[in-house]
Amino acid sequence: MVDLLREVTVLESPSTDAAAQGPVFDVFQRELEDMAFQVRRLSGRFSGGQLWARPRQRQSSGPFQVVIGHVDTVWPAGTLAQMPFTVENGRVRGPGVFDMKGGLVQGIFALRALKELGLEPPVTPTWFINSDEEVGSPDSENRVRHVARRAIRALVLEPALEPVGKLKTTRRGGGRFEVRVRGRSAHTGLAPGEGASAILELSHAIQALYQIADPDRGIAINVGEVRGGSRPNVVAAEASAVVDVRVRTRSDARWVEEQVRAIESGPRMTPGTAVEIVGAVDRPPMEPTRRNRALWRAARQVAEGMGLEVGEGMSGGGSDGNTTSLFTATLDGLGPVGDGAHALHEYLEVERMAERAALLAGILLLPAPTPLAHRSRALPRRTVRVSQASTAASAVGGSREV
Repeated sequence: MVDLLREVTVLESPSTDAAAQGPVFDVFQRELEDMAFQVRRLSGRFSGGQLWARPRQRQSSGPFQVVIGHVDTVWPAGTLAQMPFTVENGRVRGPGVFDMKGGLVQGIFALRALKELGLEPPVTPTWFINSDEEVGSPDSENRVRHVARRAIRALVLEPALEPVGKLKTTRRGGGRFEVRVRGRSAHTGLAPGEGASAILELSHAIQALYQIADPDRGIAINVGEVRGGSRPNVVAAEASAVVDVRVRTRSDARWVEEQVRAIESGPRMTPGTAVEIVGAVDRPPMEPTRRNRALWRAARQVAEGMGLEVGEGMSGGGSDGNTTSLFTATLDGLGPVGDGAHALHEYLEVERMAERAALLAGILLLPAPTPLAHRSRALPRRTVRVSQASTAASAVGGSREV
């Protein structure tokens, strides 16, 4: 597992470099084809595209489940010089090992375990890997939606939550707004009264934006970028700010958008200025829907059958799981256990890799959900699933608890 992770990590693949993502896709295409998957490479408009894979031998009309991941990272080309791939004290470090090439590697080994043991998932496993997730999946979102509408569940290989390895059962949604203010320039010494400061009006808009925040509801507002003016002795004719928004529910997303638009259409505190606000809460939250909760309970039973304790939690960031959750049962955070996503200390725990791969293999063996299956507690059926999952654990190296 570490060898495969090394191979894909040294192939740096920043979101902003479409050409760099192809070699990483090549590696995963090779691995999937070796396990008798049919692989299609889908072109992107401005990203490195996507990879879609499904078993060559399959029921064309039967249900399928989808494993989702991404090959792009936040790290620019050349980061390896500062942040080399290393294995030391039970930890692997390097750009993108935790978020999320380690998750893709674990997914490959989950499939290997099932193949070597002759365990056939009752629901056809498929893969969808994109290359623009770290920038919000603008190039691949429509295809993510297309797949999710047809899949009976989505298993997202994003990193686990917290160093203990919780699964992500909810995620906050998010969006971005840009506030643009136009004023009127004037010389501050000769004719200050003739000016209308865009910066002054922007300051009022920023304060109004922060008033929208409500920590108890999980609504977070952050003005992260501010620009404006030309010289200290000139009343600013232009100013702008970029705002990050996080919400827990879709109803809160709509409410936040209404509040932001009210700032745009409301009265101006600085006469002679005009305000324009563009943007939206465009990544919906992953909410605890009934089908998501049913999938989480089933996954927890698989973990218990392996002797694993797996918790759940909410992530403040977004992923493609936010999108799939709109259409199908989704479980996120099935990737590596570690810490430091998007940070220089990024790492994953080597000892937990096989355990997480085994957990994914066990979840892939779950039957297709039905209204009856969501409520069922029939012991014989559950016992079969747990037994198969425990066998899969042994095939990928087992875990401390098994």
